Amino acid sequence: MPEISAEQVAHLATLARIALTEEEIAHLTTELGQIMQAVEQVNKVATPDVPPTSHPIPMQNVFRDDVVTDDVLSVDQALSGAPERDGDRFVVSAILGEEQ
Repeated sequence: MPEISAEQVAHLATLARIALTEEEIAHLTTELGQIMQAVEQVNKVATPDVPPTSHPIPMQNVFRDDVVTDDVLSVDQALSGAPERDGDRFVVSAILGEEQ
């Protein structure tokens, strides 16, 4: 069983530039040890005949058919809620100091 030491936790904290107290290091050493034990348990049951999954039940995307219809918005309907417009276009404020 892999073990993690307080020195390793302190080293990792230094690499991550995280300041930890001795109490936090002790607490995290215990928690990281438990996480490593859990991963080890999963590795014991993970076999080549069991495919990796991201969900416990099969999932699939449900898409509707892409059908062209006559039910579309007119330009006036699309721009009706716009705070500002320029003819048939939305007016959007410049960002990041850009000028038009």
